[in-house]
Amino acid sequence: MPMIEPRLQTIVCSRLQVAYFESGSGEPLVLVHGGESSCLQFVELMPYLGEGIRAIAYDQRDSGLTVSGDEPYVVADLASDLAAFIESLGVERAHVLGTSFGGMVALHAALDHPEQIASVILVATVPSASLLGEVVGNITTMSPEARREALINGLYTPAGLAADPDLSERGRRVLIERTPDQMSRRLASVRDHHVTDRLSEMTTRTLVLHGTDDPLAPFSAAELMAVTIPGATLRPIEGARHGVASEFPAEVAAIVREFLGLGPNVAQDPTDGSP
Repeated sequence: MPMIEPRLQTIVCSRLQVAYFESGSGEPLVLVHGGESSCLQFVELMPYLGEGIRAIAYDQRDSGLTVSGDEPYVVADLASDLAAFIESLGVERAHVLGTSFGGMVALHAALDHPEQIASVILVATVPSASLLGEVVGNITTMSPEARREALINGLYTPAGLAADPDLSERGRRVLIERTPDQMSRRLASVRDHHVTDRLSEMTTRTLVLHGTDDPLAPFSAAELMAVTIPGATLRPIEGARHGVASEFPAEVAAIVREFLGLGPNVAQDPTDGSP
């Protein structure tokens, strides 16, 4: 399946100049990227989402081409940014899919801005920083180069890396460089993330999608969210690691479409080899 060639746009909201790109039309689905990446993380997933979805990926503070200040922030602030972004798009309510760090942002948005979140899809994330795998702490102390290599091994399965030699290179391309100050602000915001005791308050329809072999965000965190969030649905991807949405985009997209009530993708099957 050919990847989308993103055309980045900008919009001013919440005192930020937010960079984003979008594809398709239909149900608005805002994609919230992980801690080490940018909105370009989703260029491979978007084509698989298919017809009936307006997929919108944006850069958070200290990420990609979004222009933000140098003040510290917490994850709840990024959730407010997300709500402001949805409003600035002229969308009354949007579905939100967040991966890893982006899943933390999505959780806070569902809790603090439920009137703007039609549903939330939590991918490879945790409700509290205390539930992150030990490997995360080790990675944060590494040099940028060593951290990238460690992340690749945490993102993708050995079988996937062996079967697709380009997988690790594609992963490296979406792991962006940040200044020490930007990285410090991002890490500080993660340390403040704790909403486990609020999960039972959630009223937003929720899908929890998680790889069962995730070393960065253990599968037990997904099980906790699924049993605590009222009415939540858990969809495991057997054997997948932290990069479940990039290594298994077809499977993830099919689950997302089912959750959104759109049925199978009636457009070209990404796996059929058609021109």
